[in-house]
Amino acid sequence: MNNAKSVTDKEVQQLIAGKLSRYFGVTPKEASVDQVYKAVVMSVRDILLEKRQQFHKVTKSKKGKRVYYLCMEFLLGRSLKNNIYNLGLGEAYATALKNFGLTLEDLYEQEPDAGLGNGGLGRLAACFMDALATGNYPAMGYSIRYDYGLFKQKIVDGWQTELPDVWLPGGEVWLTQRSDKSCIVKFDGWVHEEWSENGLKVTYGGYKEVEAIAYDMMISGKDSDAVSVLRLWRARNISKFDMKLFSQGDYIRSMQAENEAEVISKVLYPADDHYEGKSLRLKQQYFLVSASLQNIINDHKHRYGPLSLLPQQAAIHINDTHPALAIPELMRLLMDENGFTWDDAWNIVTATFAYTNHTVMAEALETWQEDLIARRLPRIHMIIKEINRRFCNDLWERFPGQHKFIDGLSIISNGQIKMANLSVIGSHKVNGVSALHSDIIKNSIFNGFYQLWPDKFTNVTNGIAHRRWLCQSNPELCELLCDCIGDGFVKNAAELSKFKKFASDKSVLKRLAEIKQIKKQQFADYAFKKQGLVIDPSTCFDVQAKRMHEYKRQLLNVMNIVSLYSDLLDNPDAVVAPQTFIFGAKAASGYTMAKQIIKLICYLAEDIKKHPKIHEKLNVVYMEDYNVTMAEKLMPASEVSEQISLAGKEASGTGNMKFMINGALTIGTLDGANVEMSEAVGLDNIFIFGLRADEVEDVWNKGYNSSQHYNKNDRLRRVIEALIRGYNGESFANMANYLLTGTPVADPYMCMADFESYTATQKQVKALYANEKERWAKMSLQNIAASGIFSADRSIKEYAANIWNLKSL
Repeated sequence: MNNAKSVTDKEVQQLIAGKLSRYFGVTPKEASVDQVYKAVVMSVRDILLEKRQQFHKVTKSKKGKRVYYLCMEFLLGRSLKNNIYNLGLGEAYATALKNFGLTLEDLYEQEPDAGLGNGGLGRLAACFMDALATGNYPAMGYSIRYDYGLFKQKIVDGWQTELPDVWLPGGEVWLTQRSDKSCIVKFDGWVHEEWSENGLKVTYGGYKEVEAIAYDMMISGKDSDAVSVLRLWRARNISKFDMKLFSQGDYIRSMQAENEAEVISKVLYPADDHYEGKSLRLKQQYFLVSASLQNIINDHKHRYGPLSLLPQQAAIHINDTHPALAIPELMRLLMDENGFTWDDAWNIVTATFAYTNHTVMAEALETWQEDLIARRLPRIHMIIKEINRRFCNDLWERFPGQHKFIDGLSIISNGQIKMANLSVIGSHKVNGVSALHSDIIKNSIFNGFYQLWPDKFTNVTNGIAHRRWLCQSNPELCELLCDCIGDGFVKNAAELSKFKKFASDKSVLKRLAEIKQIKKQQFADYAFKKQGLVIDPSTCFDVQAKRMHEYKRQLLNVMNIVSLYSDLLDNPDAVVAPQTFIFGAKAASGYTMAKQIIKLICYLAEDIKKHPKIHEKLNVVYMEDYNVTMAEKLMPASEVSEQISLAGKEASGTGNMKFMINGALTIGTLDGANVEMSEAVGLDNIFIFGLRADEVEDVWNKGYNSSQHYNKNDRLRRVIEALIRGYNGESFANMANYLLTGTPVADPYMCMADFESYTATQKQVKALYANEKERWAKMSLQNIAASGIFSADRSIKEYAANIWNLKSL
């Protein structure tokens, strides 16, 4: 079974039958669909486990360096389809399942999306695990095995309601418990330092212990030897069960310690608008890094011996600031438990860690109250203070008297601990995730650090797992590409550029349009089945699917729709190209403004439905509970991709790449990876509007006044008046006030400033769509052909060469 492709359909059938008999005590004829699904997953898992074991032997024999990727979330979606595709076993499994009266599609529908992620950050991490395995790089990801993930989104009367995301009953079959890898994580308590002739002795006592239980999830690469391992930690209480309290009938108190421990791995991103939520988030982050680093150190000692060799054998990557506590935790493990001096430990730490920054948004650059860290993590607090003391002392010697400059770089300031500063100081490389973003962080939030260490900063533009988002999600387009340029693009996305030579081939352009229509019909069927929504596949599908956030400017999109709707209310018989605006997004549970925008979209959609003649020309759809599986259906069906964030705010984006590779045309600002997309495809094949990042900064510096745009633009005034009148029986004057008179500043993401440019560009896009079908198809083809550079395979090669010093095996 070393070569997965050598497994025949008969062997697959025997594997499945064996699992059904052993685990469920049923024959294939007696088995339910769920039992067959789980048996199939177990058989795939066995193949992956054997591949993993073989690759582990190769890595060990060659003393291969590993990358350890720490992230609070991995948005995997479903695993069965991806693994069967990457293993090249689709035909064998499809044939075997015919004898069970089932198809692979039947089984794919049995699997829930793994509740381990939220948005772009987690999806990027998942794409990278796929690319690392495909490139035969030794790699492990680390995260938490959340019981309920983020949440299931339910829209009730336009308002987002959060329900538990119960994914484990169908998802845990992918997990292999590794009881041999469990470890102890300590919280609270006190620390005593004592200096002697043998150096510093640290005593830590009075702490609470939580056990971290490891679960492994395998991620296959495409036709590769490697298997990436995602190790997930579950929190479990290890205190002795209080039988006395239980016997006395005090059941709640007898279970208190167990509940306090297990809540750590219950939910991704618990609301933190109260002290308990902040404390839980901090405990989650430390739980993740402490368990992961103990695991990394123990494995290193077992494989290679001296910890002084750690930088040669391990690259530890901090994905955003959530795992930043890994830096002081590794210091603690090296000094307190392995006898290293401060200087030797610090040299190991800084040579081992690298950090990716994903945002310039102030609220997303994590800070913690110093007293909270001191209380929950007393030893970590001491180490952070010492890191900061040494760093600031060095700065005082180099920059005497420059208080403001030094305070800006300090890890601790005004009772706050700044995790981004800690991440930069403790890492040997720091990267942004698009060329524009990397320039912005060097010139703004990390400018002081850039002055100190210009060579520390680099860029790696994000990428997507194109085999998932093109080959698996859009097999019809994949087949056309194979017919035209061969299948080399499957392993090497750069070969998509060969598709450019078909830009004037009318038969190819015709087939491209037919494929888009097939995918639109498929999505319309899916939307009706899932939500009872009626979508006309002959309309233009204009899609904005991403996290709901003010800076992503779903509100600007809505303002354009309000303007179009107002025109049609004035003249319902106007001749316009029918269009459907599709939204998919979750708002953070405590994010009221984002929830209000969702409500506006839903109420606007309901109001439009009350006018059948208008509804034929203008439709608004809000897809509930947007997730990876939905995205796999929506991206191939999309024709217009909305990437309309305020310039300078979106670090990169990866949704923009998924739309592009499926032939959607982008309407966007010069923000994030849109800049590189426009360079790759040419400005003739993308629709760019609005202020540039430098212009945004200039306007802010001079003092932005949204009312100036209101006063000089009749269409804007109509939009504001329409919001005040409201939709579906409710006024949205709160949105009008937000745009005109909000505090501390009105219209903080400049929807009013970009409205005129955006609506003019929208008009241009829809006129092209309605009147120049062949040109539209040519532009679509050019986007597909230019998208290869945005493969995660390319991103990983750059990380491996420029940051991790990692070799493919």
